[in-house]
Amino acid sequence: MKETGKKYRSREVNYNEIPAYIRRRPYYIIAPGMLILIGILIPFITAIILSFTNYSFRLPQFKFVGLRNWTGMITSPEFWHALSVTLRYGFFATLTQMLLGMGVALLLKKDTKYSRILKVAFTFPLMVAPAIAVLIWQLMTSNTVGVLEKVLNIFGIYNFPWAASHETAMFTAVLIDTWVNTPFVLLLILAGIQSLPKSPFEAAAVDGAGAWFTFKTLTFPMLKPFMYIALLFRLMAALQEFGIIYALSKGGPGNTLMNISLTGYINGFTYQKLAGALPYLLVLWLIINKAAGFLVKRQRHLAKQAAGE
Repeated sequence: MKETGKKYRSREVNYNEIPAYIRRRPYYIIAPGMLILIGILIPFITAIILSFTNYSFRLPQFKFVGLRNWTGMITSPEFWHALSVTLRYGFFATLTQMLLGMGVALLLKKDTKYSRILKVAFTFPLMVAPAIAVLIWQLMTSNTVGVLEKVLNIFGIYNFPWAASHETAMFTAVLIDTWVNTPFVLLLILAGIQSLPKSPFEAAAVDGAGAWFTFKTLTFPMLKPFMYIALLFRLMAALQEFGIIYALSKGGPGNTLMNISLTGYINGFTYQKLAGALPYLLVLWLIINKAAGFLVKRQRHLAKQAAGE
């Protein structure tokens, strides 16, 4: 095989002289990627087409209805409420997880016996399914046997409503999401901290720089690429959150936590109006796509700045 490659590199040859198995190699290499691309595009294009029909699980046939599903969604208060819930949940969940993940990572950056134990302990929530995490928190927040309720009683707070109230349902869902997913941010930022060069920090220590100055001028700027990766993944996941909200209250109380994912699911599978649900999900895809595109551009801009371009 090596001799064959050397023979064709040593002189210019006609394409037809190259054996067929060598000519087919590029197609073998790109075949898996093309299969994945086709597997993504077919459902996506199908969803776009069906969003202009009256497709339903209850109807044997369907027909095109133009923009009726889209105009019905845009003029519906349900959509604007779901959009508001989606954006607020995504903002609060992502912000909380980024701040906590960064803070805990900075506390655990020194490699000690206790920090190693805590690193392992903090990864446990990542192994818990969202539905199980909700069940755990429902037990901990129970007004009768919940450990968190007992802790609040010490401070004079009794019968805290948690997910049963319009005022605290969002807080409860974000709290559970934060418990489950902050370790993801923590691990990414810890990996970033461990990959930073030591010489700038040693020079700053010799010059007598304080902890805040070192963090502001060295640690934080050099961690930005890792933070953008964590932010990208967590924001995309938070904007389309379904499992925690559905297991917690199915969007309640009332429609307090009815985000776009849950609204689309209920319209499509509970009311069996799949064509009416698809515009919700396509709008959610557009929001996530734009947010991800913005973060990727910012990360590339940082990379160019670091390279001095």
